[in-house]
Amino acid sequence: MELRIDNLSKTYPNGVRALREVDLALGDGMFGLLGPNGAGKTTLMRIIATLQMPDAGAVSLDGLDVLRRKLDVRKILGYLPQDFGVHSEVTAERMLDYIAMLKGLSDGRVRREAVRSILRLTNLEDVRRRKLGGFSGGMKQRFGIAQALLGSPRLLIVDEPTAGLDPEERLRFHNILSEISADRIVILSTHIVDDVRQLCGRMAVLHEGRILLAGRTEEAIRRFSGRIWRKIIRREEAADFDGRFDVLVSRMFAGNLEIDVLSDQRPDGFEPAEADLEHVYFAAVKGAEAERPAS
Repeated sequence: MELRIDNLSKTYPNGVRALREVDLALGDGMFGLLGPNGAGKTTLMRIIATLQMPDAGAVSLDGLDVLRRKLDVRKILGYLPQDFGVHSEVTAERMLDYIAMLKGLSDGRVRREAVRSILRLTNLEDVRRRKLGGFSGGMKQRFGIAQALLGSPRLLIVDEPTAGLDPEERLRFHNILSEISADRIVILSTHIVDDVRQLCGRMAVLHEGRILLAGRTEEAIRRFSGRIWRKIIRREEAADFDGRFDVLVSRMFAGNLEIDVLSDQRPDGFEPAEADLEHVYFAAVKGAEAERPAS
């Protein structure tokens, strides 16, 4: 299966340009859409999920026009939005049964088995009769992915799914996404670099509505191999180093700053550091901001 996004643009009535001529091509497996809050990720996800229309451009799923044939697309789509609300007085099992009916699972026996299977996959079977209002944040996220998976969608969209989860729930969620991504397109939209690094074979960076880079995650990281250097400096030296070096990452370390810089040659006093997706991401964003016309 292939999802194609061609020349997609969206400007809101208040003048905010959420998307600017976005082009992407996605196949089966996990695809990471990485960008800061406000980059346009949610707008793009809502357009693909048939909930919003662009001003220009096209989206197709294996030749199916996503913008014109919304009902057909929704039959093979699963969507977990960033803000997923639940009906607090309904049990997980009953709510999933209702959602399954909406998705066309009319046979009671087939529907019950589908619901039980999804509950087992998302580790919610033991709490299936608990009201959703009593679920923890992690349990609600797992319920969100459960409802998205009903009907065996060929395209699954999850928008900021691990934000606010504790480490154990985040790992559990990662395992679920990895398990289901082999034979369908899964789009993971997030601002968390580690989520994309751990889960996604392919990725793109979206910033201020534009795709800054797209491709295989490991290849993007490999281009920075041997070009990342690290040094611990005093905090008061930060401005000086920012002016002299291409500083990609600064992090606090025992009261000082640990900085990672990009350079083809080893700067004096720096040690080599392993390149990671964090460096790729910040280099792309920093480069785009440097090219922005002065206001």
